[in-house]
Amino acid sequence: MDFINALEKCLGKKANKNLVAMHPGDLPLTLADTSLLEQLTKYKPSTSIEDGVSSFVRWYKDYYKI
Repeated sequence: MDFINALEKCLGKKANKNLVAMHPGDLPLTLADTSLLEQLTKYKPSTSIEDGVSSFVRWYKDYYKI
């Protein structure tokens, strides 16, 4: 929902959401640990969802001239 909320904010529109029950195999929560990847690559992402979505929306609009 954070991703959808960021899109709504950037686009100035509300999304038409069709919320459905979870499907088999969907995880209600993940506890992903990226510390090994960060250690191996010496890279730790620092871009927030809001900033990343905002950048993408600006690029998309510019690229497609909309």
